This record gives sequence, structure tokens and C-alpha cells, in this order.
Amino acid sequence: MMHRQLPKRRRPGRPGAAATGAGALSEGWSRRAPADEGGRHRREHHSLGGVRGGPEVRTLRRDTWWRTPAATVVFLTVIVVYATWAVFQNAYYYVGAASHRDLISPLFSPCITASCVPGARGGFFLTWWRISPGILALIVPGAFRVTCYYYRKAYYRGFWQSPPACGVADGHPRYTGETRFPLVLQNLHRYFFVLALIFNVILTIDAVMAFRLPGEGGFGISVGTLVLVVNAAFLWLYSGSCHACRHLCGGNLDRFSEHPVRHRLWKAASVLNARHMQIAWASLAIVAFADLYVRLVASGVFSDPKII
Repeated sequence: MMHRQLPKRRRPGRPGAAATGAGALSEGWSRRAPADEGGRHRREHHSLGGVRGGPEVRTLRRDTWWRTPAATVVFLTVIVVYATWAVFQNAYYYVGAASHRDLISPLFSPCITASCVPGARGGFFLTWWRISPGILALIVPGAFRVTCYYYRKAYYRGFWQSPPACGVADGHPRYTGETRFPLVLQNLHRYFFVLALIFNVILTIDAVMAFRLPGEGGFGISVGTLVLVVNAAFLWLYSGSCHACRHLCGGNLDRFSEHPVRHRLWKAASVLNARHMQIAWASLAIVAFADLYVRLVASGVFSDPKII
């Protein structure tokens, strides 16, 4: 018996198939249209609109989409302005034995410069650094957060409007990606991640040292102790939920079955990674709050209450 061979199904044209180069985004894609009377197919061209493939109007949305990017701008502006003021004020960042506490602001740790106040400086320090130690202490943690995949999304949308939200026109006519200076430096994120782990260890040591209550029995727990412990915990959660951490645990593996330890680490990092956005905001807010708390105690606004 003769079997009739059915014609192969044709896939719709893929994006950019009808145009190449700079005109591909604006021209969009072409697809197979229904056959005409002669049985011949014709191509239909559809314009995506907008300078970068977005809508031709400002927005297609009717909800209050602007609230998230606006809140991002306000929050990050407050944090950056406060941290800049605190670092250049260069005072009230350490509570020492005179106040029966051992508390140091996370914005100034490790304090390894000659300008550190007595008690805050460790055994190793830079004798030639005379300006605020906070500038040196914030280089690696600051770079780690600035190049973070989530924070990049947040401030790209909030400050640069690139794009501000889904279904909203982009604020820029051209897009070059992260291939030019200074955005090409975003690729250093994985290296800043490794360096940031060292700072996490240092700030964890600071949290442990905060259990010392000199003059009040040696060791104990105060509100300041809890503040620094929570700060250190969220720094580890933020680092553990980082995309670079997840890739470090399970990336470049063909078979998880051959690497059971890395598989377990990857699964744990994946759980945290699902909450990376919330952890990133909480951690940043806690760092600022920890500095503010130490600052208020060091300046004598109030004393650090002892719990145990």
C-alpha cells in the first residue's frame, strides 16, 4: 500500500530572521502568512515599535508600575547619602572600654589605618593612610554590592530607566550592554564576591567581640551585641544567596551525581537565591542601621542596654 507523505510543519520565523544588524530590532520578525489563492505563501513584516523594541507609547500598563523603581531610587539615595556622610564625618564609629562595650561600625571595619581611633585599630595598619578609614573599608563591600546582579537590575531600572519596567518604553535610544567602560567592570563581580567573604569573616569576628562587656563582668549580651550579630548573619545570607555563589557551588558541572557535596551546596544556595532580592534589601538596611546604632551610642545619645 502506498502511503502519502505529509508535508513537514514549518516553524514560525524567529526574532531577527528577516533582518540582520542594527535594523533587526526595529524591523522585528517575519512569519509565514496563510497561502493566497495561488497556493503561494507570502511573508508579513511586523514592527515591534520603539527605539529598542519596546512599545511605541510611554507605557502599555495601567497599574502603578512606577512605584517600585521610584522606591528603589529613594532607598538607594538615602543609603548612599548616609554612608557618604558617615564615612567622611570620620567620628563616632567605635564604642570602647570607656563605655564598657566593644562595638565597631560595619562601615569602618576592618579599621586598618593610622587615623583609626584608639582601640578600633588592629595589630596591622597602614601608617600612610591619614584620611577616613571608612573609605578603605568600604571599597570591597561597596564594589561587591554595586556589581551584584540584583542591584544592577534595581538601579538600571530605577536611575537609568533601562527599562524602568516590563511593558514600559526604554529611556535610552541605544543599548550597548555591559561591553564598554565603565559597565564592563561589572564582570568583576565574581572576584569581589570572593574578597567580600573575607570581610564577612572580619565582621563576624566583630560580632563575637561584641559579647565582651569590659567592666560589666567580662562577657554578656547587649542590644549592640545583637545588632552586630544580626548584621553579620545577613551578610552571610546575602553572600550565600548571590548568583556568583550559586554558580561557584554548582557551575561547570556535567553530572551532579559525581559531585554530591557540590550538589548539596548548590541546592542550598538555590533556596537562598530565590530570596536574593529580599535578603539584599534587608542586609543593606541592617548595615546602615548597625552604623547608626553604634554612632548614637558612641556620641552619647544613649547607652547600650545590657540584656544578660
